[in-house]
Amino acid sequence: MADPRPARRLNRQVAGMMRGTRRSMHTLIFRQRWIVVAVAALLAGTLFAGCGGNAATGTPAGSAATATTSAPAPASAPAGSPAGTPGEATKVSIALDWYPWSNHTGLYMAQSTGAFADQGIEPNIYVPSDPTTALQLVAAGQDDFTISYQADVLIARQQGLDVVSIAALVQHPLNTIMTLQSSGITEPAQLKGKTIGMAGVPSDDALLKTVLQSAGLTLDDVKTVNVGFDLMPALLGKRVDAIIGAYYVHEAILAQQQGQPVNAINVADFGVPDYYELLLVTSGEMIRDHADVVQRVVNAVVAGYAAAAANPDEAIDQLVKAYPETDAAVEREGIKLIIPMWTDSGKVPFGSQTEERWTSYADWLRQHDILAGDVDVTKAFTNTFIEHAHMGH
Repeated sequence: MADPRPARRLNRQVAGMMRGTRRSMHTLIFRQRWIVVAVAALLAGTLFAGCGGNAATGTPAGSAATATTSAPAPASAPAGSPAGTPGEATKVSIALDWYPWSNHTGLYMAQSTGAFADQGIEPNIYVPSDPTTALQLVAAGQDDFTISYQADVLIARQQGLDVVSIAALVQHPLNTIMTLQSSGITEPAQLKGKTIGMAGVPSDDALLKTVLQSAGLTLDDVKTVNVGFDLMPALLGKRVDAIIGAYYVHEAILAQQQGQPVNAINVADFGVPDYYELLLVTSGEMIRDHADVVQRVVNAVVAGYAAAAANPDEAIDQLVKAYPETDAAVEREGIKLIIPMWTDSGKVPFGSQTEERWTSYADWLRQHDILAGDVDVTKAFTNTFIEHAHMGH
């Protein structure tokens, strides 16, 4: 069990466009990790409260017992284990993927509503000083849980890291090709002959290539420019006609605030497999040795996201309380866009994942040389804990 770490804040940033730049910087850092690892209240009342029949049960790393649909048995814990002593809350660390924003509100609502406390969990939710090492730290047992990306989990497993997705926090891609509304560019075919700003990583090349192919185009039909961290400034400054790598639930709102509304071309609508944008991840060892702790954490997370969906204004209030640097105006708009993504607008239970989507995404990553070789996707995720969390509500 990881020792709880003191909460760490990212340095304060200039408001406004620096927020957008910060997202671009973080996106670049995380995608660079792909290379590094390779080289080295309806919602609350229905889908948060009940488990749907279309949620596939994955097989987590470790023994077959963790992949069954029976409730994980409480661990028989020795002294000093995650279970702690009787009457004491179990301390766990949850490393975020980025500075706190609207998609993290479920965690803070789980704290403020007492959902974690009800489960006997004392979480340390923090922004790591180096988010690119999050999966490595979880696999090593230095952190207990983290929020990460589907591609990162697959690549990490291929490289021998025993990490497992235990819940999909966002059911669909948030990454988009973004253009100014004033440009009139709303479809991939209109990108022909245009200049596209990129962060300079191969993953974006693969996304752009796939989207262009849907319109009968190739990378030779556009001009790509490496703008580094300055995706949004490059677009709003009209140095490029489009950018790839921006989240429509965040950067689009920033652009609107700047008086320059944007169009967002969803990559999943144009040939890119419909992947899970963000995942709650733990280690196979944690699942094997402390399934009861994992279950209690997932129970609290499900309750917290249900509360955030039912009370979005309160959720943002709690976010601001936890992270005063928050641009509340941006996040109050952003949470309206992100809530439907938690359950696919009410079509699936919160947190659920399917083998089909893991397989199709892994195949696509291999086709574009982002994932080298085969990975057993059934060991990369499990629905066991999510299913039991829903059964208990």
